[in-house]
Amino acid sequence: MINTDSVLHGFTDLRNLDDLGPIVLNQAKGVYVYDQNGKKYLDANSGLWNSVVGFDHPRMIEVAKKQYEKFSGYHSFFGRISEPAVQLADKLIEISPFSRGKVFFTNSGSEANDTTVKLLWFINRRKGRPQRRKIITRINSYHGVTAVSASMTGKPYNSEFGLPLDGFIHAACPHFWKNSHKDESEEEFTKRMGEDLENIIQKEGPDTIAGFFAEPVMGAGGVIPPSKGYFAVVQKILQKYDIPFIADEVICGFGRTGNLWGSQTYDIQPDIIIASKCITSGFFPLGAVILGERLTEQMMDASYEAEEFFHGFTAGGHPVGCALALEAIDIIINEKMIENVQRLEPIFMGGLKKFEELEFIGEARGVGLMGALEMVQNKETKQSFDGSISIGERVANKCIENGLICRPLGPSIVLCPPFITTDDEMDIIFETLEKTLKKVFSDVKSLI
Repeated sequence: MINTDSVLHGFTDLRNLDDLGPIVLNQAKGVYVYDQNGKKYLDANSGLWNSVVGFDHPRMIEVAKKQYEKFSGYHSFFGRISEPAVQLADKLIEISPFSRGKVFFTNSGSEANDTTVKLLWFINRRKGRPQRRKIITRINSYHGVTAVSASMTGKPYNSEFGLPLDGFIHAACPHFWKNSHKDESEEEFTKRMGEDLENIIQKEGPDTIAGFFAEPVMGAGGVIPPSKGYFAVVQKILQKYDIPFIADEVICGFGRTGNLWGSQTYDIQPDIIIASKCITSGFFPLGAVILGERLTEQMMDASYEAEEFFHGFTAGGHPVGCALALEAIDIIINEKMIENVQRLEPIFMGGLKKFEELEFIGEARGVGLMGALEMVQNKETKQSFDGSISIGERVANKCIENGLICRPLGPSIVLCPPFITTDDEMDIIFETLEKTLKKVFSDVKSLI
């Protein structure tokens, strides 16, 4: 038996884990992972949103072997860079909505968001407007875990770290089902979301805002698609005040919403795209900041004036990671992974929507192959379960017992299966989830 006492786990109840012990995984095949005892789990969360081409795709394994043999590691500092990094930067611009631009490599989405904030601050300082530093995101958004990216994240748990830092502002969350007023139409709700954003800009002062960051679909907030017309309203406001729009595509990018970019799904025209997760399908840590034309020129001017851009990561643009990203992107596009997402979407969303018939499911929502079930104690009033019941954890833990991995996010259960998922595997996901929900809901009735 492996000793697990030395590991400090993230996003985990550490004392409770001490009692229960972690699940130690040591093998994977397709959409399945296996623990040290040989138990098999269908991972309906693609690892952490990212293992979309399967855990053992032979092309990915072969590329990693070849790249390690050829050039195992290097940095991207001082004008030196590996060939795969150059090729990947070209590829990302090619598949982006930008006719030209620049790419800065990081090791994660958190680092990419953090980098983008520094980049905006750098540009504004060199343009003679150092007061333009404030960052607007949304309540319930998720942008990472560094001090800066956690400040961007609109989740209350970051108060445990004394965050957000000054100058990070959270606009209203565009979750129509949960946040709409009585008898308010979706169009009226969207209009109110726009008014909330514009009021924040006017209150803070447009000349103090460096950028607006948004996920096309809020991922770790519980898979929250925007209300109808939301981004059209938002973009009009941002253009009015000349505020850059940064699309955080860490979760949505590379096919998760049924298009290559979530920005395509919602007709967003960003100034910058943040990419990570699916970029290597989980085979290597890698993130990227993809700058469009306008901010590329501003960045080049700022760097010229300062004589340097004083920022970077030792492993940013790692040749193995970049080679794997090139292969993952090729697999996603040319092995028709996105087409499979589109084909599965009605099956996936139909399976989720059926659960709205259950007593404690308030909303089934999603797009592409990312979806969530929000559990409520009272469907009519949308009253949540008491936190002491830990309804999300109960369902997720029982799913694991039944051989299915899904993710609890507060009162929601999130599913984001790999793009290679078959019809039969989709059936397994929903059959297991149905059995689990009925059992858990039966058990909690005595607690409410």
